[in-house]
Amino acid sequence: MTEMLTRPEHQLQPTAPATPQQRVDAWLAAFEAALAERDIARAAGMFAVDGHWRDLVAFTWNLKTVEGRGQIADMLTARLDGTDPSGLRTFESPEAADGVLTAWITFETATGRCEGHLRLRMDDADGADGTTDQAWTLLTTLQELKGHEESQGADRPMGAKHGADKRRLSWAEEKEIEERDLGYAVQPYVLIVGGGQGGIALGARMRQLGVPAIVIDSHARPGDQWRGRYKSLCLHDPVWYDHLPYLPFPSNWPVFAPKDKIGDWLEMYTKVMEVPYWCSTTATSARYDDEAGEWVVHVERDGRPLTLRPKHLVMATGMSGKPNVPQFPGAERFRGDQHHSSRHPGPDQYAGKRVVVIGANNSAHDICGALWENDVDVTMVQRSSTHIVKSDSLMELGLGDLYSERAVAAGMTTHKADLTFASMPYHIMHEFQIPVYDKIRERDADFYARLEKAGFAHDWGDDGSGLFMKYLRRGSGYYIDVGAAELVASGDIKLARGGVREITEDSVILDDGTELPADVIVYATGYGSMNGWVADLIDQATADKVGKVWGLGSDTTKDPGPWEGEQRNMWKPTQQENLWFHGGNLHQSRHYSLYLALQLKARYEGIDTPVYGLQEVHHLS
Repeated sequence: MTEMLTRPEHQLQPTAPATPQQRVDAWLAAFEAALAERDIARAAGMFAVDGHWRDLVAFTWNLKTVEGRGQIADMLTARLDGTDPSGLRTFESPEAADGVLTAWITFETATGRCEGHLRLRMDDADGADGTTDQAWTLLTTLQELKGHEESQGADRPMGAKHGADKRRLSWAEEKEIEERDLGYAVQPYVLIVGGGQGGIALGARMRQLGVPAIVIDSHARPGDQWRGRYKSLCLHDPVWYDHLPYLPFPSNWPVFAPKDKIGDWLEMYTKVMEVPYWCSTTATSARYDDEAGEWVVHVERDGRPLTLRPKHLVMATGMSGKPNVPQFPGAERFRGDQHHSSRHPGPDQYAGKRVVVIGANNSAHDICGALWENDVDVTMVQRSSTHIVKSDSLMELGLGDLYSERAVAAGMTTHKADLTFASMPYHIMHEFQIPVYDKIRERDADFYARLEKAGFAHDWGDDGSGLFMKYLRRGSGYYIDVGAAELVASGDIKLARGGVREITEDSVILDDGTELPADVIVYATGYGSMNGWVADLIDQATADKVGKVWGLGSDTTKDPGPWEGEQRNMWKPTQQENLWFHGGNLHQSRHYSLYLALQLKARYEGIDTPVYGLQEVHHLS
């Protein structure tokens, strides 16, 4: 991550006597003065020609990145009066390296308290006081709403009610009344469909902000989304990356948590954080009542029908949509077991059988590895190239500066790490990822040589930027190697290459005529866009009104343009009024749940929330 902080072509060595603090203070003072005087041209001119301003709700009531002086001026023209920022200052000493100043900043707006991150390109040609330095990147984030702060720290609730009161209700009695009434006598303001880590994290935020919300999920217990997966599943992201809001994992938590341990943690977290969570509940249909400004959602709770009328509906079904199950000719005549990877039960019942796994990304590797460990004859069918990175290399070179024990020892907090990561605009992030993966390529050259010698088609992304950009752009096409790729390289997991022509009663036939005998077929073929769930729950017209969910519009493989600059439709307003999407990995569920929660809280309190740059609709699925 250190590569994110500077860029070689701007390595100017400062010679001026001004300190980094003085230079940043001078820039902030000049910028605040321009904003206060509503001199938009002067404010925009303080950015580099290729400068980027990423705003998370603070100015735009949106997740929006504006690029270049023209877009920055347009945003300020629309939002400066309503935002009215003031008090821009640093809260840590700025640092200078390779011609770039980095600073953590804080400020206030008319409605909230904010934090941000600033990178300045130092310019010593015209002056030593920093007034000619130009902003290269600026991150602004809303952290809390004035007058609607969370009750925590010095403002935490008392809990005990001192004094005498014959009508006193205990905490348990009050909670019982609330649970009895919410959804029946009292309608939720927000209904969150999906009770995995995303729904639970947002539910906890809603609880702390005092917004009536219900999380619904079809499983019998919180965490069953994880418990029900194949038994060998573990997180591929490290513990420092995966904390939930408010309640981090304890210091003895494993680096890579097993699925059942995560399931138990989510169940405990839901209870301790008092998240209103309805298990065994399925949303069967929904429609938006334009006249009433609310959703009409029909659900079945424990088999009994119920109608809810929330103002806002959040689809928290993950970052993925419905499973992609390809329709291969002859599949209906296959005599064995065939299922999507999301329904894979694990290897135990397949001992002595021949299993063909179609796919070569994360799930395919995990499933193949577990099958091999249980003496199953397993073949992986690779239809397109995959990027693989070894877990230890990713941990050290890709995440180590922000999310590691080393980072914690150096004073890095989860909050600061999240904002550091968020401070790099997506438009230029790939430039800083490429050197990281060049180092990984060199470090693990022998591994990649063996993998490719085995016939595995490997890639580094369209532009060599590796795993993170593949995840952000398309959410697929990669594997974090925790052992299975070594089995492919050694030939222990059989590898077949090519498309599937047809399926017979007992085999898979590839395009080149290769026949793979099979008793079981696993389709590790990924997922569609999240608006597929909208089509099922609401209707296709609403799904089309929203458009594709996820991706940046990078015009790379499976991420068609035009450029959006933020994750499409995630954590922000959509073209369908009062419909939101929330999800992603544990890191994103933690970090972006704050901004979604603040947007919902503002609406709940009647705060004006004019959205700047509402995303246009591109690509229906």
